Amino acid sequence: MRITGTIVNYYIHCKRQCWLFAHKMNFEDDSEDVRTGRILHEIRSEGRNNTEIQIEGIKVDKMTEEYVVELKKSDADVEATKWQTLYYLYILKQKGLDRKGRLEFIERNKQNHRTVELELDKRTEPELIRLLDDIEVYLQQDKPVPAIYAKKCERCAYYAYCYI
Repeated sequence: MRITGTIVNYYIHCKRQCWLFAHKMNFEDDSEDVRTGRILHEIRSEGRNNTEIQIEGIKVDKMTEEYVVELKKSDADVEATKWQTLYYLYILKQKGLDRKGRLEFIERNKQNHRTVELELDKRTEPELIRLLDDIEVYLQQDKPVPAIYAKKCERCAYYAYCYI
């Protein structure tokens, strides 16, 4: 199974959501939050040349000479977005493109800053490789982990599937 940035993000955010999404059970088209995020992303990208770049299965929101930029509607799960972006940096590095990462949040809830910068370095790269190995093993399971309710579940596109 091909790992994508979204799968890496979901694995950190919710392993159950990760498994369902990776196994083609996608409920995001019915989610108002997902639709709002897509519209905000389109508005921010309008008229710009270096947005939404696809390279071998990854879709980078924006790439400059120095940065890969991941745009998110909110800073609700910075850790998941961080690993998603590190995954992009890892794939690009394999293609000979060295960049830093920058996370940009349209709405701030938890972070003091609207942007977060990160690098794929000697500490994060081995962690990412272990994470990718863990994801591959997890996705080979016959079924996802059971649903365990958390506050973040209330706005999840998979909420009805997990709890109703």
